[in-house]
Amino acid sequence: GLEFSFKKLFQVGASAVLTALVVVTGMMLAGYGAGRLLHFTYLDSIFLGAMLSMSSTTIIIKAFTDLNLRKKAFTNLVFGVLIVEDLFAVVMMVILSSIAVKNSFEGAELLESIAKLVFFLIIWFVVGISILPLILKKTRKFLNDETLLVVSMGLCLGMVVLATYAGFSSALGAFVMGSILAGTNEAERIEKVVQPVKDLFGAIFFVSVGMLVSQYALPICLLSIVVIVGQIFFGTVGMLASGQTLKISIQSGFSLSQIGEFAFIIASLGMSLNVIDKFLYPIVVAVSVITTFL
Repeated sequence: GLEFSFKKLFQVGASAVLTALVVVTGMMLAGYGAGRLLHFTYLDSIFLGAMLSMSSTTIIIKAFTDLNLRKKAFTNLVFGVLIVEDLFAVVMMVILSSIAVKNSFEGAELLESIAKLVFFLIIWFVVGISILPLILKKTRKFLNDETLLVVSMGLCLGMVVLATYAGFSSALGAFVMGSILAGTNEAERIEKVVQPVKDLFGAIFFVSVGMLVSQYALPICLLSIVVIVGQIFFGTVGMLASGQTLKISIQSGFSLSQIGEFAFIIASLGMSLNVIDKFLYPIVVAVSVITTFL
């Protein structure tokens, strides 16, 4: 979130929304088709499509940082797509839960979820534009590095609690607070003091994913190909359709060609509702490892 201020979001909004819509729809269908081809059940295939439709914010930001690409034109577009995908994820979780529990689609629940999301984003906008920057400006003389670190992490985790309580992902809450802080005068200092914290939890994330790799060779290989080819194709098509150049479109498509934490969340949801087979979780983790490496 610290890499993505409001101004950047507005600049790439239309392209990000269209691209995310194309990617999520295309990958949902591709994942469902792959699941049926592998003789997975109807519900396993639907959940699999959802798992394969979301790229990993954690992995992409880490890759851009390591390759020193964060200042490139296409990276802002990719960040925008990731934000919109997180917003789509909220709606998708409601739909999947309705289908799994009631075997039907509940329109009222979906409308309620969208209303809560809009309310959450309005709060994000109001706080980000007016209140928080003013508070940080007034208290600047009291904020040494240690205090700034504690305040920044406290604000981040506070927004995580608020987002989770409202029914959204913890990742979306953390991202929202990061983007609010990115619009303040202290953004560069905050990014510097939280760097060691980011590195620590980034390492934990990658180690924990690596420890979950399993041995379902055929579905893992097939689904890895579906993710890489599908994300590149749909990401590129979405960017081209939104008016971006061929070079930026291809760069964006390649950047999105893996899955990560959201796939694990969807798999956990399916298992907690007892509607998907347990073998899907290690499979999707292995696909995440392979696609991240590639």
